[in-house]
Amino acid sequence: MSAVPGFAPDWPAPRNVHAWVTERGSAARYGALNLALHVGDDASAVAANRARLRAALELRSEPRWLTQVHGVRVVDLDRDHDTEADGAVTSSAQVACAVMTADCLPVLLCDRAGTRVGVAHAGWRGLLNGVLPAAVAACGNPKDLVAWLGPAIGQAAYEVGPEVRAAFVAARADASGRFLRNARGRWQADLYGLARDALEAAGVESVHGGGFCTYTQAGRFFSHRREAPCGRMAALVWLESRARPG
Repeated sequence: MSAVPGFAPDWPAPRNVHAWVTERGSAARYGALNLALHVGDDASAVAANRARLRAALELRSEPRWLTQVHGVRVVDLDRDHDTEADGAVTSSAQVACAVMTADCLPVLLCDRAGTRVGVAHAGWRGLLNGVLPAAVAACGNPKDLVAWLGPAIGQAAYEVGPEVRAAFVAARADASGRFLRNARGRWQADLYGLARDALEAAGVESVHGGGFCTYTQAGRFFSHRREAPCGRMAALVWLESRARPG
């Protein structure tokens, strides 16, 4: 699909729903395709990378880049102009939803009819506070949605303190099963498991993806925990103007 480093998610989305997840593309600190302006990279290089991405994906407009704050706000790009948020949805074929990550979890959403798509940026704070149910509610009937979990830090590499585990368990007792105690008396957190739990609780039955590790897969992905400052990957989802015949 594209000449830029990355891949198309493997998920049962309708044929008029398109998605792409970028990769770093080289071993340099900012790789060959850093898309973030806030990480110390040269702004002109980032602008060139964004233009290259748009051209390669044949997008109708520049992706609506969010100012991500580890919150739970989800914007409807069909009407909202303020993009300080950690999720976005659209029903317009003129718009591509996007989030940037380098250990946090990108989650793509679409409805089975191919009329609405969305994306969420889910680090532990967003997962704890409800960014995924907010994205699901903004995207449509959860029973009609398909979700895909993109590249994030894996449980074996993601150590957190006891206060993080305690906060999740206080919110949902069975979250304790998503944390493993390590030899230092701290906890290895399973972002993918926590996300699956959140999506299930929100009513989404079709959840795909997962199984990546941005920390250990250094050749493919940026990892803030491994190499800060570093670049950011993007996870994008958008609609064609018309569904193609099946």
